[in-house]
Amino acid sequence: MNPWLEMILRLLLAAALGAGIGYQRERVHKAAGVRTHVLISLGAALFTVASIYGFNGAVDSSRVAAGVVAGVGFIGAGVIFRGPAGEEVAGLTTAATIWITAAIGLAAGAGLYLISAVATAITAGILLIPKIRG
Repeated sequence: MNPWLEMILRLLLAAALGAGIGYQRERVHKAAGVRTHVLISLGAALFTVASIYGFNGAVDSSRVAAGVVAGVGFIGAGVIFRGPAGEEVAGLTTAATIWITAAIGLAAGAGLYLISAVATAITAGILLIPKIRG
């Protein structure tokens, strides 16, 4: 397959899979919705594609992946907050979806199409599990 087409397909897959997760978060009125999740997944995929194709082996792809994981942690931390006077912590699930969306983008960018799609399906299934309040 043409390398340019391959790169474009990887980016489009990452965007589509990120949109699927973001749609669920937006549907339940969470802070990070479709656009956020698409951009995170697409960004992670682009970093991965650039590290594979753009640097002609000068950059270790695993180092790029580690950088994405560290960087997305800051975004995820931004959606976590704790209410006053010891109220429960909120935003943990959204932060986790940001984290897994970045991983899905990395996988799609690396050409792991089936794995990224399966991870998205598993994530969507988990997000359908009702929250148990004790």
